[in-house]
Amino acid sequence: MSIPDSELAVAAASAGAHVVRVRYGTVLARFDKSPTDFATAADIEAEQAILDVLRTARPDDAVLAEESGRTGGTDAARTWLVDPLCGTLNFAARTQLVAVNVALRTGSHVSAAAMADPFTDEVFWTDGARASVRHAGTDEPLAPTGESRLVDVNLDPPFPNASAFRAARLLADDRFVARFGPRVLSTTLALTWVAAGRRAAYLTDGAVADSVHFAAGIALCRAAGCVVTDLRGAPLAAGPVGLLVAADEQTHAELLALVRDQLTG
Repeated sequence: MSIPDSELAVAAASAGAHVVRVRYGTVLARFDKSPTDFATAADIEAEQAILDVLRTARPDDAVLAEESGRTGGTDAARTWLVDPLCGTLNFAARTQLVAVNVALRTGSHVSAAAMADPFTDEVFWTDGARASVRHAGTDEPLAPTGESRLVDVNLDPPFPNASAFRAARLLADDRFVARFGPRVLSTTLALTWVAAGRRAAYLTDGAVADSVHFAAGIALCRAAGCVVTDLRGAPLAAGPVGLLVAADEQTHAELLALVRDQLTG
């Protein structure tokens, strides 16, 4: 292996980000996945660029990619998780809030990951121990902080815990609005912003463990020192347990108390 896994993740995410940036604002074919979900030609082309980088450097690794599915053995010790364009709806509406996610799962944990912002030319990356952002060839360590009090809330379906918890209800809670400033990016780019200190926290409902959408961001936030749990404050596990990531323990505790009021109310 001539290139470290973390550098390969950066290279792959950067290749995908280049495609996304070039295709922005162009006429794109759409491919329906469901009545409420679709991919664009940019998703597919960006994924192919990422896969070309990964397969050239690590031909024996397995890959799980959002658009093309799984290739390689299901029992492979190393699997790359690829989300070529997180924020397709934003992108199709010509909104520059998207992320390109690449993560390597080695055994049961993510050992390297990169998340690229195509429009700022920033790549957020981790080797499992360090968390940094690379811009213009220079790496800077990430330093999460809750000082902004800005919390990004994912309002996109599905909502598997809707009977007990809805993020929209949290936005209407006077105690939430008194303490935090809600934001909605509708992309896991928000996770990089928590790790970088640009957001105090992020929360979403749904299944996040081992997800191509969330694996890179979760690994990045953990390496940066963020507090990462499910919506009940427990370690992440399989199933629709949701995700709560906070820059520090105090922010996490305050948000968890508000979420638990819904879950137990």
